[in-house]
Amino acid sequence: MPSPHLTIKELTEAVGHEVTPRMVRHYHQIGLLPVPERSPANYRLYSQADVQHLKRIIALKQQGFQLAHIQQILNAGPEAIAPDTLLNQLQQQYRSVMQQLGQLRQTASALESLLGHDHDCHDHRAEAIAHLQCLEVETQGNLTELERLWEQYDAETPNHPEAFQESLQRLLPDLSGRPEIEIDLLSKLVLACGDVSLVPFVRLSKDAIAAARTALQAGCPVVVDVPAIASALDQTRLAHLGCPIKTLIEDPHITSALEAEQAFWHQQYCQERLHHLPEQSICVVGYAPSVLMALCDRIEQQQCRPALVIGLPIGFSHAPAAKRRLMRSQIPYLTIQGAFGGGLLAAVALNAFADSLIEKPDCHCYLES
Repeated sequence: MPSPHLTIKELTEAVGHEVTPRMVRHYHQIGLLPVPERSPANYRLYSQADVQHLKRIIALKQQGFQLAHIQQILNAGPEAIAPDTLLNQLQQQYRSVMQQLGQLRQTASALESLLGHDHDCHDHRAEAIAHLQCLEVETQGNLTELERLWEQYDAETPNHPEAFQESLQRLLPDLSGRPEIEIDLLSKLVLACGDVSLVPFVRLSKDAIAAARTALQAGCPVVVDVPAIASALDQTRLAHLGCPIKTLIEDPHITSALEAEQAFWHQQYCQERLHHLPEQSICVVGYAPSVLMALCDRIEQQQCRPALVIGLPIGFSHAPAAKRRLMRSQIPYLTIQGAFGGGLLAAVALNAFADSLIEKPDCHCYLES
């Protein structure tokens, strides 16, 4: 009869996700996993309950929670998963994480100031690095030596257009395994928001590029949630492709996700238009999370089937939830994990697809990846 217990190796194999015995031992040390039984030969013995406990840890870790957060959540127990004390602790830790992100952002900005300069700025960059190596830091005064250095460095920047592509080559992560069209798309998204850290959070279904090109080539309707996105679309290229633009919420004064969300909920015609969505259209949602949520409802109920959904609404609870639902659907999609997004990025994404189709109609790099 097989033993009901598992060794540490069998435990990691049952959990998967590249969990190692070393990680398990570390979780024991910090109290995240309970101390296991021991065999007569002093081997750790685990049960199916330990497998499930470790799977919960890994699942929460994959969602971005740090080990300290996971320990607090699991120790609270299901009957007390959201008491005020736990929420307060998590809020404090969130503020601490944001403070760390702010410090890292400062580091990234300093590195971008050096790495982002193009070849024509090479001499000034070398001079700046030399100054940094022998920097004497002042503790008093309104202008430190470091601030004066950046001021001088900026003033000496040659009077020529910025070489964005050259900067991106130094700053973007390795994208050599991505199709040419996808690299172009990611580069344009980064240039639209100025944040290279966006790239790892962009989610593109395997069939998204092919679906976008096929639909645009057929002159599909483009449905946007608010007029601001329609204004940011390359209407000349879309007209050339024969793609009409339709708007769900026709209030030209909407300038925020809050206003778009309220309009969608309180103006019945907006939801009715979603019920009459043209078949094989490209839906571009960059403001209202509820628009994407309602669209996912209709997709799941097989009441509509867009050719592609660009889902980039902004929000801190509904938007991430709507994006997760979109990624679980069987519809080709482009989205960005979490709260990040916006109408400009959504429009830039569609413009990039249209541009690549017109400029390179015979490119099939996305089929070879």
